[in-house]
Amino acid sequence: MHPRTLEVLRPLGVTGAVLERADTAPTVLLRLGPRSVETALADFDLPGTAFPHLSLVRQADVEAVLTRALGDRGVRVERDTELLGARDEGDGAKAVLRTPGGVEEVRCRYLAGCDGPASTVRSAAGFGWRGRPYRVEVVLADLDLTSASGRSLVSGAQVFPAREGLVLLFPLGEQAAWRLLATRRSAGGTAEDFGQPGDAVARDELQELLTDAGTRTRIENLAWSARVPLRCGLARRFRIGRLFLAGDAAHNYSPATGQGMNAGVQDAVNLGWKLALASQRAGGDSPTRADGDPLLDSYEQERRPAAHHRLLLTHAAFWAEASPGRIPSWLRGAAAPYAAPVVPALLGRRRLVAEAVRVVSQLRVTYRRSPLSVQGTPVLRGAPRPGDRVPDAAVDVAGSPGRLHELLAHPGAHLLLQRDAAAPPPAPTGSYVSVRRLASSPGRGMVAVRPDGHVGFQCGGADAAGLIRWLRLAGFDPSAPDRE
Repeated sequence: MHPRTLEVLRPLGVTGAVLERADTAPTVLLRLGPRSVETALADFDLPGTAFPHLSLVRQADVEAVLTRALGDRGVRVERDTELLGARDEGDGAKAVLRTPGGVEEVRCRYLAGCDGPASTVRSAAGFGWRGRPYRVEVVLADLDLTSASGRSLVSGAQVFPAREGLVLLFPLGEQAAWRLLATRRSAGGTAEDFGQPGDAVARDELQELLTDAGTRTRIENLAWSARVPLRCGLARRFRIGRLFLAGDAAHNYSPATGQGMNAGVQDAVNLGWKLALASQRAGGDSPTRADGDPLLDSYEQERRPAAHHRLLLTHAAFWAEASPGRIPSWLRGAAAPYAAPVVPALLGRRRLVAEAVRVVSQLRVTYRRSPLSVQGTPVLRGAPRPGDRVPDAAVDVAGSPGRLHELLAHPGAHLLLQRDAAAPPPAPTGSYVSVRRLASSPGRGMVAVRPDGHVGFQCGGADAAGLIRWLRLAGFDPSAPDRE
């Protein structure tokens, strides 16, 4: 799990429970032929986040935490329920479900298809798709291992670049001590099973993968295995009327850089607060629009470009890690061992490593071209621009020192006033907007921060009219002020 994913989950009150189940100071042993290089994935040079590390955590544990959080809020996850069809009906959306009790139709204001690579919502609504299969597939397995000498394996994740692909071992198995993730030439698959665990892989095939990669390990127990055919691709649209796509339904990546779950969570957080406000507005007297609504339109305008950038990043990384082509195979099999002495020096360049983590984890993602990114007058110099993520920093509010992201770790929007800024009129600060004056920030400016931690509006003076316009554009109710 990436730092940015932990940031966007923090206002939901679940990061503590996730981190309790995670390894927040993981080490990785990179085996380059006869040479080994150990590196830590914690304490990066990332002063702008409360989570300057990568976290190793099972996706099943993340799902368990989120399911419990939903239950605590009175929301029940309905298992054993299949989506048969979905459509936009102009004034609402309709879903056809098969449950243990039979087939039923459900009407709702909006429907988000978070239903994976073979998304029923995507195909039923005709979102369109651009992509292609990889010539490489992933092999997954939970197994118990011993070294060839009979001794226990070194703890921590281990990476074995090999001519035929990449072998990774993580101490995160769900049914055994180790989780294996390896790449190999694809055995072929159908469009229906891309990204989904398929046929089991024989024990001797798994042992061959481990041996060829030079792991010097022996399988003692095989609890579970599967081959996963892969493709890269992007939905042509993320929204059609009242239907939306998020996560693997909207984009398919290779496993390189660990984007799948992280990108899906960040999609969902971006869409979630917008649907919440749109649904509240629809429940009142204000008319609701299916199309031409800047608030709902902004989801696709923000997250599809971000997904396209992820696609290019993961495709390039996967080419180096797993491509069976002549050049990447030679780099992994022949050149990598000779590069081993240089790796510690590269990893020792903290700023270079930190910048790579920022890019991979989407800390650098910006929404400057979004309709929800509005610049007031005058411009507030030295502050993040509208659309940029707000970095963490030390702040002082009413004589109480703290961290900025602690203030932002609550649902809703946040209006941050500099020390000498004029107080906003009561109307803009609705029930979902908190107002805080930063005594540690001299100046007369203000910054409105969205629920996902990006700047929505900023100005260097008292642009109350601009602020009100942004709050209405972003869907915040300008009544019932709630000040702190």
